Amino acid sequence: MTKKTVKFEYEKETKNSVRYKEVPDEGTAPIVGSIYIQKWFAGDSRSIEITIDKKD
Repeated sequence: MTKKTVKFEYEKETKNSVRYKEVPDEGTAPIVGSIYIQKWFAGDSRSIEITIDKKD
């Protein structure tokens, strides 16, 4: 198993969700790109982190 924590920064707000764009480590390509989080959960967060647990 491999775990990776991916960081995201606020990009823009839509009607019911907030779009965050990935902040990749320097010299690496993005893993996820952009994600949408529902407003009721995202609240006023300007950045979030998501941990991906890859099962081999």
